[in-house]
Amino acid sequence: MKAAQLIAPGKVVVAEVPDPVPGSPTDAVVRVVAAGICGTDVRGFAGRPGPVQGPNCGHEFAGVVTDVGAEVTSVRPGDFVLAPFTFSDGVCPPCRRGVPTSCSAGGMWGVAAGGGQAEAVLVPFADATLVAVRVDENDERIPALLTMTDVVSTGWHALSQGLRQVPPDRSTAVAVVGDGAVGLGSVLAARAAGVERIFLLGHHEPRLALGTRFGATDVITAGSGAEAAAAVREATGGAGADLVVDAVGEQSALDTAMAACADGGVLGLVGGPHGQVDAAMCFLRNITLTGGITPARRYLPELAARVIAGELDPSPLFDRTVALDDVGAGYAAMAGRAAVKVLVRP
Repeated sequence: MKAAQLIAPGKVVVAEVPDPVPGSPTDAVVRVVAAGICGTDVRGFAGRPGPVQGPNCGHEFAGVVTDVGAEVTSVRPGDFVLAPFTFSDGVCPPCRRGVPTSCSAGGMWGVAAGGGQAEAVLVPFADATLVAVRVDENDERIPALLTMTDVVSTGWHALSQGLRQVPPDRSTAVAVVGDGAVGLGSVLAARAAGVERIFLLGHHEPRLALGTRFGATDVITAGSGAEAAAAVREATGGAGADLVVDAVGEQSALDTAMAACADGGVLGLVGGPHGQVDAAMCFLRNITLTGGITPARRYLPELAARVIAGELDPSPLFDRTVALDDVGAGYAAMAGRAAVKVLVRP
């Protein structure tokens, strides 16, 4: 079969690799119908630190089950399924606590297992990992469903964890630092949660326009992070935002998020931090840290149901589609910020 391979920074090729077959009674094989390119993939493509360093790549995929091991009971051949960006066994202590991303037997697609940017994927622990959805492989909602495997579930995680720390009787303001797919997913989640005021901080006009479409009430494009944080504070009467979502993870974004957060507020880290948070400042200002690597499997059933019901449509996050044979062009488009998110069709 064909699979995308990151063989060097800046170079993704499509190679022939062995077809996957179940090697364990808990395995399944999924024929990929749609896959996504994520910002984490692009970090590896750009030669930057992160989990994706090749050769396999792609951790967002959806498709049709073609084969299952003898002990698999929740999905059958012919089922359309979503795969969260990590697989997990479903029985270890972290899985039972609702954090399957900490499963010691699990891992991330393209890092600890085959990548999702391929014609098919071998799925360990199929019952605990895959989520069946009642659509066929030609359904127009598949792009929206695919976003739930990572970026929108990540935004959902930021909001669900963060808002638990905000008193329910408070008029809540949320600020999202970063206008990439995770930031835009966070805006969508904030709107779905009924947040009254949603700030989106970024610099890319098409993305900010999409953020407004998704529910941002205030768009801040100030030149520096300090200026952007000051704009949030000014707009909130000097208080700052009750919940600030860092959807980037770089040091400058972390600093901006901290400066924009209200004293006694919540800082939600879901951008895969590549910098440091000032613990002393959190202590002195009574700022609560939350977020973390998203347990997408926990959120997938609810989010998929919302898409099917027509309550959520994050499909506009995908603003470019490429064939698997042209996946390198998709990487280049995202690395050059010519696309927010690229959909790959095998």
